[in-house]
Amino acid sequence: MIINIQKNNRKINKDFSGKVIELLTNLKINPETVLVTRNNELLTEEDNLENKDEIHVLSVISGG
Repeated sequence: MIINIQKNNRKINKDFSGKVIELLTNLKINPETVLVTRNNELLTEEDNLENKDEIHVLSVISGG
C-alpha cells in the first residue's frame, strides 16, 4: 500500500489490509484530525483497505 501523508509531505510503502481506523491506529494518527481518501473518494473509518491501494491522509483544518 502507498500512503501519502499530507501533514509532513511523506509517502510510506506499507504492507496492510484492513479497516481505515486500524491503519490510522497503526500509524499513530488521531482519526479526528484527518480525512482519508482513495481515488478521490472520501473513506470512513470502517471502510476496508487492500494492500494494492494508494491512499491520501489529509489534515483537517479549521479556522475561525
